[in-house]
Amino acid sequence: MDSDEKRRLRHHIGQHLDVSNARMTDDETLTLAGFVDQYDERYRGTSLPPRTRTRPGWGSDGKYIVTETYTDSFPDEVGIRQTYEYKDDDGDHRTTVTDVADARGVLNWLRDQR
Repeated sequence: MDSDEKRRLRHHIGQHLDVSNARMTDDETLTLAGFVDQYDERYRGTSLPPRTRTRPGWGSDGKYIVTETYTDSFPDEVGIRQTYEYKDDDGDHRTTVTDVADARGVLNWLRDQR
């Protein structure tokens, strides 16, 4: 890929994702351009099935059971919303939501989905 084409694609990606300080190979640039171009028809408004994991935990009161749920969804703006939910059998519950809207974060997510 020549530098003009890469610059054009990087500008196109930058209209939707934060590309500042992101060094990308030609393949990564093409992958992100495909993600941005297909976002409306393939991703927007959808979510992947939740991944749930149950494990034992230990505290001052002894052993307890922890259930963790991870959900990836795709909001209206190009990016990935990652929701982490923690519950234990003592009633403790918390939820953390992280929006991934930078080029490197999306590339890492796409790599992990393979």
